[in-house]
Amino acid sequence: MNTLPILQISTAAQDTLAGATEAITEETISVWDLIAGGGWYIMVPLAILSVLAIYIFAERWMAINKASKQDKDFMNRIKDYVSEGKLDAARSLCLSENTPIARMIDKGVARIGKPMDDVSASIENVGKLEIYKLEKGLPVLATVAGAAPMIGFLGTVIGMIVTFHAMKISGSGVEIENLSGGIMQAMVTTVAGLIIGIVAYICYNTLVVKVDKVVHGMERQSIEFIDLLEQPGK
Repeated sequence: MNTLPILQISTAAQDTLAGATEAITEETISVWDLIAGGGWYIMVPLAILSVLAIYIFAERWMAINKASKQDKDFMNRIKDYVSEGKLDAARSLCLSENTPIARMIDKGVARIGKPMDDVSASIENVGKLEIYKLEKGLPVLATVAGAAPMIGFLGTVIGMIVTFHAMKISGSGVEIENLSGGIMQAMVTTVAGLIIGIVAYICYNTLVVKVDKVVHGMERQSIEFIDLLEQPGK
């Protein structure tokens, strides 16, 4: 006897659920729509900065990893060659390694026989040059980390100006549709700028840590090489 009312309630619930689903579907927004809402004059520079940051990070990551790889027995073999007077073999080993540390040691081996101050100065000069090569691109990455949020905030200010302008020309009959474009731009550009800036900042500091490790290894092994030359009989 009560079957029909139950079916009617069930049908009404299904209709309500379907309507809610449609509302949710209609309110979803794609990533492209978000990007377009930020304005091309803000989003294009941010896109360029993001691509630049990704490229620098990937390129420097591979270069620093390559620079940090070295044979564990490298210095022991250098010591043996120098002790035995096989300087040509020592330089050949340095050339085969092709790392910042190897290039520093090669310069030191080439200066053996000259005053220790000259040897130390030549190694130090090569070390400075190698550090400069390792840090190539890092200032640009740091610039991206600082510039991206500021460009995003610029978009925020522009978006708010657009919003207030729409309020001004609409007068007392202002509607939310007239304000949504400026507000959307303000929020999207802020988020985009912060995301790019945060990622670039993390990438920058990650590379700085990796460079510091390589530099410490260069300093340690250059000191070890100088100590070898200063031993009696060398």
